[in-house]
Amino acid sequence: MKQIQLTIQYDGTAFSGWQIQKNNTTVQGLLEDAVFAVTGEKARVTGASRTDAGVHAFEQVASFITKSKLEPQVFLRAINAHLPLDIRIIKSDECSPDFHPRYDAKSKTYSYLISRCGAYSVFLKRYSWQMPYQLNCSVMSNAANFLTGKHDFSSFRGSGCSAKNPIREVTEIEITESGSTDFFGFKINAPVIRIRIQANAFLRHMARNIAGTLVDIGKGRIQPEKMEEILEAKDRRAAGKTAPARGLFLEKIVY
Repeated sequence: MKQIQLTIQYDGTAFSGWQIQKNNTTVQGLLEDAVFAVTGEKARVTGASRTDAGVHAFEQVASFITKSKLEPQVFLRAINAHLPLDIRIIKSDECSPDFHPRYDAKSKTYSYLISRCGAYSVFLKRYSWQMPYQLNCSVMSNAANFLTGKHDFSSFRGSGCSAKNPIREVTEIEITESGSTDFFGFKINAPVIRIRIQANAFLRHMARNIAGTLVDIGKGRIQPEKMEEILEAKDRRAAGKTAPARGLFLEKIVY
């Protein structure tokens, strides 16, 4: 027996999230089908993060246990051959038998993209939250500072969250604004805002709920100093709405 660690990229648009579901197409479900096609084994593919429906990943990490004698690079090619093109294994290694993708992670980083709608580019619609508003990134950054550190993030916790403890530690929140972005070697001249959040772990919808609240602050609907009150309320109703899934990317996991 050995354990294979996979690094996975996917465009989440067509999928009902990571976690396997009975009547819906998910990334985990497709990966387990692909592993079965290659090995003949019904192996559980365990992921580091249970991304929501429509959320994308640059570096999701997962693993599975197998009796197969195939080398990791053979697994990479063989599993990819049985996956749709919007899911790719980009790295495959044999790892320690006691490695756990979720519980061994030291930090996870999510990035959320916001773009201005209008006469810019059709390609941004699929991967960002497009809006007609001019957001004040300076006040958004001031508000985000209240979230760094170890806190109870119940105000940003989505319904149905299975986490037993709502305390998480956010090590960094960075908000950057650019007048353009690169896309497959092309330069798209469109205003883009990126909210980058690094934490030891995330609650369900936590990143999207933080992004939605920061957008309300950027619009002037909520004063930036209110973020501290929202956090201390420990009540989801105190925060802003959940940002759309299409703008969220699982960027990186550190072990």
